[in-house]
Amino acid sequence: MSFSDVFKNKFLNQFTVTSPMEYAMALIFAIFLGIVIYVVYKKTYNGVAYSRNFNITLILMTLMTAVIILTITANPVLSLGMVGALSIIRFRTVVKDPVDLMYLFWAISTGIIIGAKQYVFALICVVIVSVFCLIMSKTKDKDRLYLVIIRYDLSATERIDKAIEQINGRIRNRTASKSGVETIIEVKSNAIDCHFVETVTAMEGVESAVLVNYNGEYAE
Repeated sequence: MSFSDVFKNKFLNQFTVTSPMEYAMALIFAIFLGIVIYVVYKKTYNGVAYSRNFNITLILMTLMTAVIILTITANPVLSLGMVGALSIIRFRTVVKDPVDLMYLFWAISTGIIIGAKQYVFALICVVIVSVFCLIMSKTKDKDRLYLVIIRYDLSATERIDKAIEQINGRIRNRTASKSGVETIIEVKSNAIDCHFVETVTAMEGVESAVLVNYNGEYAE
């Protein structure tokens, strides 16, 4: 038996022909599970600035990964060329939150499983991960931190400093300009009440006060 025969028996015969209907079903299933990941990400997001574009990317990531895997499993020659082509791609977008990186990996993994035609396994994985993420998002962090951004005139500096001492705040940044002063304070949740922003805003010389927590909610 020649090398060509061995190659055909051990490699080429591993690839099966997929009908257009199977392709369509796989892509529709990928879109469905991508939408599930989209909804879970939106429900469990705890960052400062929610990005709808990034969330939509999760759906497209699931779909396109499934397309790539389906193509690789259908054409052995094209699969070899695609591996080389994908190896030169560089993603330069910075992912600031590790949780976002986890969702990207989740979308890619789901697309790979769907492309391998393991539909039941893909559905089970998405359900389990979704339930876990939803449960974890309901847990409360007792040491949650808040940022208070205060803009005021230079004459109000002493009053602001006294207010910061009362809530045991830590100054993260203070910027002075001709138009006034901007101070960013870090405060623990158990040291600040809901009336602090209104109290500071009512002080003479204070232009505005904004309370921001790490869930992306704020009050002015």
